[in-house]
Amino acid sequence: MPTDLNVRQFAELDRIVHEPARLAIMAILFTVESADFLYLLHSTGLTKGNLSSHLMRLEEAGYVHITKSFRGKTPLTTCSLTDAGRTAFQSYRERLRQAVDSLPT
Repeated sequence: MPTDLNVRQFAELDRIVHEPARLAIMAILFTVESADFLYLLHSTGLTKGNLSSHLMRLEEAGYVHITKSFRGKTPLTTCSLTDAGRTAFQSYRERLRQAVDSLPT
């Protein structure tokens, strides 16, 4: 086994971002200014409860900003990445790229 193989890089990935559902949410939000709950629900294929749980975790981490309002009488939940969330996602992408590139071919 090569001594320069550093699999620890995978363990150092941001676990909040690395979880597949949260990674999908962050990837979607990275490409748009904001997205409403229903858009995220349909795009990710998560259940309402699962999506809510993951959004709450991302909000607690300071990665997502959630705004609750009304469109007429209908509740509207809008989500966007914070600056910290955008930075965390970009850092995650770079660290993952480096970790994968360090693997032997």
